Amino acid sequence: MVKKLFDNFEELLGSLILIVMAVVTFANVITRYFIFYALSFTEEITIYLFVWLVMLGTAIAFKKGANLSMTFLYDKLPRKGKKFCFYVSAGMSLVFFGLLAYLGYVQVMDEIDLAVTSPSLAIPIYYYTIALPVFSALIFIRVLQATMEKKKKNEF
Repeated sequence: MVKKLFDNFEELLGSLILIVMAVVTFANVITRYFIFYALSFTEEITIYLFVWLVMLGTAIAFKKGANLSMTFLYDKLPRKGKKFCFYVSAGMSLVFFGLLAYLGYVQVMDEIDLAVTSPSLAIPIYYYTIALPVFSALIFIRVLQATMEKKKKNEF
């Protein structure tokens, strides 16, 4: 059960976030057209949750090997060349998301130290930006998992 939850974590959380975004946006539309008053906080919530959704979608893409790639030259390489390019690509992805997780962590720590709050709801902004280091670390793990799985299956 725990393995199944871990394997489908991104899909479950992404679905929940998408539902929340739809409900919040729908509530804003209803209030705008029937009460003639827009709820300003709905835009803030929707924008930040969209960032969360993009990060989760990136994790899903790496997990399933469905991330955007240009394979025209890769497909023409011999097996050794493909293997080399695969490891270079995986390494660059790991460095990028490792760095993004670290810099996201620094950003969150700065926001906590400076007590930065959101414009509409006046809640700590790190509630939203915590997604950057957390989901970057998740993407890092998914890239590592996908790399190990391809290595184990010898698929290059």
